[in-house]
Order: sequence, then structure tokens, then C-alpha cells
Amino acid sequence: MKKAENIIVGISIGDLNGIGSEIVLKTFEDSRMLELCTPVIFANVKIISFIKKNFELTAQLHGIDKIDQLVLGKINVLNVWKEGVDINFGKIDDNVGKYAIKSFVAATNALKENQIDVLVTAPINKYNIQSEEFNFPGHTDYLDKQLEGEALMFMIQDNLRVGLLTDHLPINEVSKHLNEELINRKVRTINESLIKDFKIRKPKIAVLGLNPHAGDNGVIGKEDEEIIKPAVKKLFDEGIMAFGPFSADGFFGNSLYEKYDAVIAIYHDQGLIPFKTLSFGQGVNYTAGLNKIRTSPDHGTAFEIAGKGVADYNSFKEAVYLAIDIYNSRIEHQELLKNPLKIKQKQL
Repeated sequence: MKKAENIIVGISIGDLNGIGSEIVLKTFEDSRMLELCTPVIFANVKIISFIKKNFELTAQLHGIDKIDQLVLGKINVLNVWKEGVDINFGKIDDNVGKYAIKSFVAATNALKENQIDVLVTAPINKYNIQSEEFNFPGHTDYLDKQLEGEALMFMIQDNLRVGLLTDHLPINEVSKHLNEELINRKVRTINESLIKDFKIRKPKIAVLGLNPHAGDNGVIGKEDEEIIKPAVKKLFDEGIMAFGPFSADGFFGNSLYEKYDAVIAIYHDQGLIPFKTLSFGQGVNYTAGLNKIRTSPDHGTAFEIAGKGVADYNSFKEAVYLAIDIYNSRIEHQELLKNPLKIKQKQL
């Protein structure tokens, strides 16, 4: 297993007019973070130095032009571009969006080529990143195409884990995408992630219903009875501890989520509204189901406070912690697979 400081955390800088650069620098202003990992920020050292000065931060930056020039225990800034970029905090700027994608694409390539161990992404603006070269709703969709596996948005805060069956879909299209095959794939992805990424040997997974009161036995919509319920039962019969569908309105209010290792919401807001209400800015967005590890804070660019020096960096810091934890969990899982006797000993 790698020593802590040898874990290389790649960081895509996100929208430079948002709070991304501020929360990244604030996270590593604490020198103790450099005992846990070595960060590599994919950006431009002159620009990051300018932003550091703007927020009156003192962390020392180490500019590099190639990944093999990084120095362990330092805050490395890899020069993905050389030219200057006009930064206007709080403004949506198509040109700045292009540099957010340059950073993200370069960091993703480094992840694919094993030049970094994990990727933590600062927030982007989904509007100004669109182009002929990059036509994706966000990070997750691009990573799903670039990496092996099937990406699934998995929101994490301690023992609260909420996965999404569908993510960036309009509400009026959710039911059209709902089918047994999708439920089967997503539940299996969550189950595998809980085992290898979170060290849970026999996970219990709750699946929420689509309609109010999970359809009330078909009175309020047929999808819960005809699609979700049979799919969940089939998974349970095959040995995966899946339960549901549960009525979404009372599930979180009654703290039923505490009885399960993960919850699968049918659509974006059904899962993220209760998650963000309960996580108090400590949550992390983890892209489960891929052969590589990517995390991010559970918030966006926050243009309304960008440049003011008041951004809370805790979610980004937690994203770094979680990426490192999952990296180590996967190594341990692989070692257990090589030695089945250890698995039996752990189960006893």
C-alpha cells in the first residue's frame, strides 16, 4: 500500500470565476493535508498564484510543466496552459468555461494513464462549458464515456449514502427511462461499491418509489407496482439485499435511511433535497461504478459569493478525504480477493 503522501490527488480547477479555486487553496492551506496526499492542480501557476494573493493565503505553490516533475508533499500546479485568463469573480464567461474544461480533460487523461491516483473536481458551470468538443451535461457524463464501468452519482456524508437511478433528466422524462434493466444495473453498481469502496460485506439497500406513497398499490401511478417492486424482489431473490419501493416523503423524515447502507432515489431532486438538508455542507459527490476514483464537493460554483473570501471549503476537503479512503479500500479489497482466507476471517 502506498504511503500517505505518495497518494497523488489530481484536482481540476473548475470555473475560475466561481469559488472552486478558493476552496481548493483553502483546503491545502492546512499543511497537515500534505501529510495525507500530494495534490496536483491542473491549471496555470501564475493564475493560481494571483488567486492565492487575492485571498491573502500563504500556502507555497510548486509550478510544473510535466506530471513527472511533481514534488511529494508540495502543492503542485501543472501548467495546462501558458496564457493569461481574465478573471471576473461571479461572472459567467464562455472563455473561462473553456479553461475549466481544459483542466478537467487534462486531469481525466492523467487519471486514465495512472499519472494520478484519484481525481477531485472543483465545480463547473454547466452552461458555459458546452462546445462542439465538449457536449456533456457535466463531469459525470464525460467520465462515464472516458473510463471503464458505468458512472453513478453517489452522494456521501458519513453513513448517509444516496445514489441516483436517473440524474440529469427533466422530471417529465423520468418515468420513460424507468425499467427493470436500469434498476438491476444501478442497484448492482451500488451494491458493488458498498462492498469494495466502503468495506460493507453484505449491504442493505433501500429503493424509493417514483410516485407519492410509492403509488398506493397502483392508485397513484402504476410504475411502483409494475416496474420497481418486481425488479427489487428479483434482486433480493438473487441474493442482493434490496428493499422497497418506499414512500419517499416519510423515508427521510422518519429516519428510515439509518437502517440501510444506501438509498437509491429515482430522480435527482428526490435524492439530493433530503441529502443536502441532512448533510449540512459536509457532503461529497462520488462517481461510483468506474474503474477510477472521482469525487467532488456537493455544491456548485456559487457565483454570488465568489471572490469574497467567505466560501466554505469543508465539502471539498471531505471530497479529498473520501477519495483517499476509497483508494485505500480498493487496494484492501483487491488484497482480500487474492487471499480468500482473509475474507473468511473477517466474516467470523
